[in-house]
Amino acid sequence: MIFLKKKEILKISFKKILLLFVKLCNILNIKKKKKKIKKINNELLKPLIYNQYKKKIFFLNKKKKIEKILNKIKLINLEIKNIKELILLTFLEKNFSLLDFILLEIKKIKKKIILIEFKKIFNNSIDKKNCFIDIKAGAGGIDAEDWSFILLRQYLKYCERKKFKTEIMHKSYGEKNGIRLATIKVKGKYAFGFLKTETGIHRLVRKSPFNFSKNRHTSFASLFVYPDYENLIKITIDISSVKIDTYKSSGAGGQHVNKTDSAVRLTHIPTGIVVKCQNSRSQYRNKVTAWNMLKNKLYNFEKNKQLIKRKKIENLKSNISWGQQIRSYILDKSFIKDLRTNYQTNDIKGTLDGKIDNFIYEFLKLKV
Repeated sequence: MIFLKKKEILKISFKKILLLFVKLCNILNIKKKKKKIKKINNELLKPLIYNQYKKKIFFLNKKKKIEKILNKIKLINLEIKNIKELILLTFLEKNFSLLDFILLEIKKIKKKIILIEFKKIFNNSIDKKNCFIDIKAGAGGIDAEDWSFILLRQYLKYCERKKFKTEIMHKSYGEKNGIRLATIKVKGKYAFGFLKTETGIHRLVRKSPFNFSKNRHTSFASLFVYPDYENLIKITIDISSVKIDTYKSSGAGGQHVNKTDSAVRLTHIPTGIVVKCQNSRSQYRNKVTAWNMLKNKLYNFEKNKQLIKRKKIENLKSNISWGQQIRSYILDKSFIKDLRTNYQTNDIKGTLDGKIDNFIYEFLKLKV
């Protein structure tokens, strides 16, 4: 009985490994890489190549890089074949002692596959960094503000699941319980790498709780994720180009309302970039944090100038309505769909409670 149960576990585990391996080969474009090696070898066989030193070095370096990946895949493939033979032998002889050993070897192979995939997906040094998330209510009135609050909770829950540390740098409340704008700082390894996928417009369709007739309502909120370049930024800001405003921190009311002008808003006049900070009761601390946030945004602005054809980064968030959405949350039909990858789920509660890893990984794999 024990043997039969472990036999079934072994079959399932081996099938999963095969699927992971096939997926890894697709992500790494192994077939394409093999074709590239053939082309490079053909180039290196040409007699004239030995008179073109730079060209020769270029091809040799490229070949070395590709072969390194192919050798890793070849080794894993060999290990899988050996496991397969061992499984057949175990089933034939009903050798109980080998079952645990094989399961352990499968786990080791799985770790190797996941590590290779991870390194391929997060191949940019910026991916390791902490980040900021701006959440802004768009078209949809009170529902959009409520939707922004739901998204704020979703990403705080997601970060909690990933064991990332979060800090709300700024929060502007809406007319009721929602928010107009919020900025979260996220600390953790590969925080930006994971969360960068979430930049864009998020669309909500539901029966509005703010409408007495309970009509179907569509509302929008935008997410903008940018890395924290703290300690690496070498950017000088002309103080005269920044408008500094101080104001009372907004809150839900009651005894906790801030009665001093501790909140800080910085507006960089040349680019129109605005940052706000109210997480501390000290205006000085908020000002220091806001300057750091502004430096991060300006640095990111400069880095992405060519990619966005010299348009301001803030323009990416200007039209928070139809046509720009990356994900639709259709609550009355119980499904959530990513419009970039076509991945969807019916787990509404789980997703809004921060279970968004599948959405993130599907998009990351698409961009590899």
